[in-house]
Amino acid sequence: MSEVVVFGGMCKCLFGKISSPIIVLPKSMVFTSSMMPVADIMQFMPIVNIPTFGMCQSPANPAVVMAAGMPVPCVPLIVSPWIPTKPNVLVKGIPILLKNSMTFCAYAGLITISNAGQFKIKA
Repeated sequence: MSEVVVFGGMCKCLFGKISSPIIVLPKSMVFTSSMMPVADIMQFMPIVNIPTFGMCQSPANPAVVMAAGMPVPCVPLIVSPWIPTKPNVLVKGIPILLKNSMTFCAYAGLITISNAGQFKIKA
């Protein structure tokens, strides 16, 4: 079973230079046992939920084309929610975001979860 993504989980874009944190807005107010806010598939808004991937090198990005193929600052243009891998597992009526979920940038970048943000505590 895949891990539940929480505030501080990390995602990466196929054409980005760095990973980006996933910022879970407090609207859901559902927490893991370690008191981390749980993400749902609607946590995909550029800048709000996913700040940046550093530099973009996608050949489908018009800014990269204008820069003669050189990387340009990334401003994610995510056009749809995360694709749920367990659409029947819900957080306040919305499918939960799991580590094996994915979404896409309008500039052809596949965005995946690199770290769910959870950690184990030794008692």
